[in-house]
Amino acid sequence: MSEREAFEHILASLHEAALDDTHWSTASALIDEALHVHGNSLGFGDIHSGEDIDFYFTGMFFHGQRNLDLEREYFEVYYPLDERVPLVRQLPDGQSAHISDLYSKDELRTSVVYNEFLNRAHAQNCISYRLDGPMGLSSVWFFHDPLKGDDWSSARLDLIRRLLPHIRQYVNVRQAVAGAGSLGASLTEMLDATGLGIIQLGLRGRIVEMNDRARDLLRTGDGLFDAHGFLFARKPEDNTNLQMLLKRALPPLGTQGISGSTIVKRASALPLALHVHPVARQDTDSRPWPVAALVLVMDPESRLRIDPAVTRVALDLTGMESRVAVLLAEGMSVGQIAAATGRKESTIRTHVKHIFTKHGLKRQVDLVRLVLALAGVPEPRD
Repeated sequence: MSEREAFEHILASLHEAALDDTHWSTASALIDEALHVHGNSLGFGDIHSGEDIDFYFTGMFFHGQRNLDLEREYFEVYYPLDERVPLVRQLPDGQSAHISDLYSKDELRTSVVYNEFLNRAHAQNCISYRLDGPMGLSSVWFFHDPLKGDDWSSARLDLIRRLLPHIRQYVNVRQAVAGAGSLGASLTEMLDATGLGIIQLGLRGRIVEMNDRARDLLRTGDGLFDAHGFLFARKPEDNTNLQMLLKRALPPLGTQGISGSTIVKRASALPLALHVHPVARQDTDSRPWPVAALVLVMDPESRLRIDPAVTRVALDLTGMESRVAVLLAEGMSVGQIAAATGRKESTIRTHVKHIFTKHGLKRQVDLVRLVLALAGVPEPRD
């Protein structure tokens, strides 16, 4: 495979990963193969507030395989000790930093993180990049050590520089998907529980790609349909609203797109909820990223039921803990749960902490995924 073909395969896999996070492992493996490195790690979150980096997503991948144990060990044991963190937060956008730039000479000799963790992670000769993203968030991309003890050649670094704008835009697309939270559902719920349809649109509104759920919805033609590569609603009044939203999300170049939501009625089922979200534009290799806007289609008919009784028994929770866990999985915030249950927010947070302790969890998204895994399970019998 030529270098150009390898690069095109990486871009194609990144485009697929923008629709479905499970494809990131393929993209990551292709990047490792092209760079001849042990692995690469990607994280994004709020880097600018507070003293720590508040990561919303992290993934340590080695030849396409995610090492969750290593991730967990880093954040539970080594992250509080990592001398790199303040300097990573201050890295200029898009500029590289070798590991030796992030530790002092003394720290390279004495740092527990560098000498223990990074040694096992094949990252004592790694390269780091920080990329600014939408909504004040940033990405951090680490490339683990080159294979066979090789150094960082100019060809390797040039390939990384060519990939950076595509990675930046991949994160932009994923954040645009997360922006559909304004519809009242969490990102985890949308991806895992509601059968969310995702349609990617180009600069002129033509459909670039869609996931299987969106393809099934358009194939039926009930509510939404595809005509010559463009998206339409079946009922005239719904189509007027949809086309107005698309026009606002895809304005002329140089103008910021605006997101919006609408309802599309169906003859044989409950209406579809649509959220149209512009994607921050980024020129990559003198050509635009193919995705300019996302249409997120939420079908209430496909929503999986989460039974509090199943959650209570399966996770060994109290009745109130089970209720809190289910409401979190259904997309409610701690404040909304407090208002719905008549409790204080501090009480709800205490319940969440108790659940974390029972199951060794650290993040709310992990609890949500655990509860969603129980969706559709029959109610237990006494």
